[in-house]
This record gives sequence, structure tokens and C-alpha cells, in this order.
Amino acid sequence: MSIEFKTITPQDISFFTTLLGPSGAFSDAENLDVYGWDYMHELFSKPEIVLKPSNTEEVSAILKYCNEHEIAVTARGAGTSLSSAALPLHHGVVLSLERFNKIINIDTENLQATVEPGVINEHFANEVLKFGLFYPPDPASKGSSFLGGNIAHSSGGPKAVKYGTTKEYVLNLEVVLATGDIIWTGANTLKNSTGYNLTQLMVGSEGTLGIITKIVFKLIPKPKYNLLMLAAFGSAEKACETVSAIFREGITPSALEFMERDAIDLTLKHNDINIAVPEWVAAHLLIEVDGNYPETLYKDCDVINAVLEKHGCGDVLFAESDFEKEQLWRLRRKVAESVRLESAYKEEDTVVPRASLPQLLRGVKETGKKYGFRSVCYGHAGDGNLHVNILKGDMDEENWNHTIKAGIREIFELCKRLGGTISGEHGIGFTQKGYTDLVFTPTHKHIFREIKKAFDPKEILNPGKIFD
Repeated sequence: MSIEFKTITPQDISFFTTLLGPSGAFSDAENLDVYGWDYMHELFSKPEIVLKPSNTEEVSAILKYCNEHEIAVTARGAGTSLSSAALPLHHGVVLSLERFNKIINIDTENLQATVEPGVINEHFANEVLKFGLFYPPDPASKGSSFLGGNIAHSSGGPKAVKYGTTKEYVLNLEVVLATGDIIWTGANTLKNSTGYNLTQLMVGSEGTLGIITKIVFKLIPKPKYNLLMLAAFGSAEKACETVSAIFREGITPSALEFMERDAIDLTLKHNDINIAVPEWVAAHLLIEVDGNYPETLYKDCDVINAVLEKHGCGDVLFAESDFEKEQLWRLRRKVAESVRLESAYKEEDTVVPRASLPQLLRGVKETGKKYGFRSVCYGHAGDGNLHVNILKGDMDEENWNHTIKAGIREIFELCKRLGGTISGEHGIGFTQKGYTDLVFTPTHKHIFREIKKAFDPKEILNPGKIFD
């Protein structure tokens, strides 16, 4: 079914401007163009107006008006989405949450914080750190992405292997529904067995069910110490095999990251990072352990080192200082940006049970040979989450825009055969929607549609995402 949304009129613009003031409603070409892109800059879809409310009541008034007048509304955070989730495919309103940037309260006794969705991830983590507290989710975009967007995709990051993704830390949400009604989804408690779990239903929903205006997060005490090592392998598949072996020895690292040689070379090429990588190295594992007792961490590292040697690791570099730790983490965190500087690319967020990583990596490379593309692979190996960056290079437009999709589908089919799925932390949005038939049955889609109808009867919220 195709839904026809109303085109914005001068009367609508007048309503929004009266509600928000001239500094809260924008319909000039420059602003509309900016909000028509996301981080990938692969697709462009321009809104008709950009609204920047600053409180829940304004969001409620906007949604009530848009629902009554059948105007499409796309919520937007910092625009760092990798799945085109924040693009206004049906134009209408982009509702920016950038003015929702307050940390309302940090409750040090209950280890909780109440924040607005426009707070930047890294800023929030640094603020709670001042109280000796820790907010673990740390996506690659942590320096720019908003917490609301992190919730929309249940973002992860390196620390997810030990501490879990964003969903593990969301206790309660203030949400404005499509009708303008305002609800809290749960309670500010660690346990809640009271009815359906609306809080977790909102996590990962990509703005299709409601607009989050306040968040209550769980926090934990900050571990006092960490140790970091960079393990070099002559075989990328051997590096992947080692990941599962570390866990089987009873060790849960606080981070376990994989980088194949191409990822390392591109990062060193585009960044001032002083790390020597011998020619024989095919891949690195970046392994961190953390905790409150250094002697325990050194014992863990001894166990890990034994596993590394058993699986053919050729060299291990221990970070001796905070500066060396920073350099090693820069090597990992700059990969995505470096790939972007090298070529246009498509990033696929594959995830499988961690023991299946070698088969996934092998399959990606075989698929690349079949379809003629170069891939750069890296990611959160401890979670079985491999980011597959497919580079355009000198590929012609026909192959890049059409033929390549068959190769991506084969990679996702492999993920499913291995017991995995098509996205670990980037979400479905629009770019992955064409592959959801691999993981969603008609029954799944029927359930999704019925949930959508219950929250958003006129389907004004982020239409065209996740499913039609």
C-alpha cells in the first residue's frame, strides 16, 4: 500500500513558525539540503521543512498537528546513520532533536542518569566519568552521534563484547507518540515485570514508533585498570579462529577487535599514527581487559597470550603507556573514516556467532572475487560483528548501483546459514530494507505492521524504513 502524505503549505509553515519561533523552523534551501543527507552521502532526500523543538511539549504539538494533517515526520539526531534511517524519504518534516542536549540529572546513589536525546555519546560518558561512573556503549561515532540515535539503532561499539549494547542500559524513556500523547515506557528500576516491555520495543525502532524526548540510563562503576595488546597474525582467518578460543578459556575481554591488513594500511595512510607493521602481517586483533585488580588482569593476559601462541600469532605488542593505548585505539577507530577517504563504499554490518567468523570472512572474500569488488573488513570480533566495507574504486555505475546488490545478498545469505543476521548495530533503515526477506518471514512482517499501526495509525513516523 502506498501512502500519500500532504505537501507542506504556507499555512503549515506559519503554524510551525508560530509554535517554535523563527529560530526553530527552517524552510530555506541551505538547511533543507543539509538535512537531506546522512553520513554515507549515498542517498539524498530533501525535507520540506526542518523543525528544531526544544522541549517535549513542542514535540507533542508538532506530532499532533502532523498526525491530524497527515504530514510525514522523520526524527533526526546527528545524522551519523549508516543505513539511511534518518533520511526523509517522503519529504515532509525533519524533526531535529539537536536542541535536546541537556544532561538533566546524574544520580550517583542509584547509578542512573536522566538525559535528553540530543546529548553526544562521548560528552555523556565523560560527564559521568567525573563521578567515577561508566557508560560503556561507545560506537565509532561516539564523538558526534546523539544518544537518541544510539537508542534508535541499539548501537554497540568495542565495549559491547563485555558490557552489552545500548539496550542493556536503557531503563525508561519519555516518548511522544504520533498522536501527540506523551508516555513513559517503563520505570526507573533495575527490575520490571509489569506488562509489555515498551522500553525495549522502542530501542532499535529507528523513529518509526515514537519520538524519544528523555532517557533514563543505567550506569556502572568505572573499572580502575585496563591492559591493551595488539596481536599480529600472518593469516586473517587464523586471527578470526583465535577469537572464540579466547572465550573458551574463560576470559571475557572488555574489547576484542579485528582488523585485516587492508584496513590497517588505509588507516596508516590517512592518519598520523606511528605504528610499524611488518610485511608478513595479514591481520591484527586488538584485545583489552579491564577490572579493579591488576594482578587478575595480568593473569588474564597470560592466558590470552597462550591462546594467541597456540593459534599462530606472530607478535604481540603490549601498550606500556596511556599514549600507546591511545595510538592503538586510534588505529582501530579511524578505519571507517580512512575507508571513506579512499573511495566511495558500501558498509555492510554482518554478524554471526563468533566461532563462525573465519567462514564469514572467507565467504566475503570469495564473493568479492566473484563480483569483482574489493572489501575491507574489520569490526567487533568478540561479538561476531564484521563490518564489510565494499569499495567502489573504478567500478562502473551499473555494477556499483545494481550488480553489486547480488553480491551483498550472497554475503547476507551466508550470514543466515551461519546462524547470524544482516545487521548487528547499524539497523535496517532504508539501505538494508531490500534484504529483510532473508531474515523476516511474512509472519514477522505482519507482527511489525500491527505494532506500527498501534503506535502510529496514520504511519506518519519515519515512513519507508525497515519495511514498506
